Amino acid sequence: MISVADHRPARACAAVAAVVAAVAAVTVAAGDASAAATITVAADGSGTYRTIQEAVAAATSGTVITIKAGTYQGQVLIPSSKPGITLQGATGTSSDVVVTGARPASTAGTAGSAVVLNQAAGTTLKGLTIQNTYAGHDSQALALYAAGDRQVYRNVQLKGYQDTFLSWGGTGASQVRQYVYKSYIEGAVDFIYGNGALVVDSTTIRSLDRGSSNNGYITAAATNAANKYGILITRSTLVSSAAAETVALGRCWHAGGATDAIGQVLIRESALGGHIRQAGAWQDMSGFSWRTCRFSEYGNTGSGATRGTGDRPQLSASAADGYTAQKYLAGSDGWNPVQ
Repeated sequence: MISVADHRPARACAAVAAVVAAVAAVTVAAGDASAAATITVAADGSGTYRTIQEAVAAATSGTVITIKAGTYQGQVLIPSSKPGITLQGATGTSSDVVVTGARPASTAGTAGSAVVLNQAAGTTLKGLTIQNTYAGHDSQALALYAAGDRQVYRNVQLKGYQDTFLSWGGTGASQVRQYVYKSYIEGAVDFIYGNGALVVDSTTIRSLDRGSSNNGYITAAATNAANKYGILITRSTLVSSAAAETVALGRCWHAGGATDAIGQVLIRESALGGHIRQAGAWQDMSGFSWRTCRFSEYGNTGSGATRGTGDRPQLSASAADGYTAQKYLAGSDGWNPVQ
């Protein structure tokens, strides 16, 4: 078992402030299309802007930012003051637009390591790849930090190693909601994690092969005890080239040692590859037993689905009716982006 860096997003507060200050320094010339419905980004200069960050700075609520094919280096921050915008790849092929950086949390903090830090509500990202290429494998290195409510990610690729995708709504019972649909998520250690109400639907989830008898953990939920819903993986496919029964479905993260972080994860109606552990599918973390979290499965298939060995809690059909994608995301306003 490798050493895992401290997950606590609280460490990132200074990094967030620094990033916000840097974004504030982006100047947009008077007369630019700040109120335009559509902005185009092209690294070769053929668009409205050369960088995604400049486009975000110019956007207002409802703006669609279309990004032409290419590779875009450096962090993109979508601040909370920019709700309701869309970032979309121009071609519709996610691999054509790559937002990338090699950013470890060991030097930049949790938020500073994120290639995309999305703090805005009501945003949609589609048709692009977000990738943290940090190769040290000794630190958090986020691809996406999703910190806003009612966020949608369609046809995106999220690639990293440790802590690829964080859904985080801050401390306490406050909770953000995100919906990921027909996408691809890749990593090795706790690479889908946080305390948000997160639905990963019809998505390929690839565990990287560390060449070990312990090839990592897919989820690390820190759902507040007051919240019924945490992470739902549904109608998805879990794959890996790792050896049989060497990858755990998740482990129990009590963020910062918080006793009210009683993580909730359900994996339902998904195809599980043979890399998934039979015994030890759910694991302890930092001295907390996995049994202190709310982990379960329902209706999974494939060679990694439970064969009745080990500790693999299963929901009954009647209980599963209360844990649909729609119910995870409805909140108090009835939000329903589910396809």
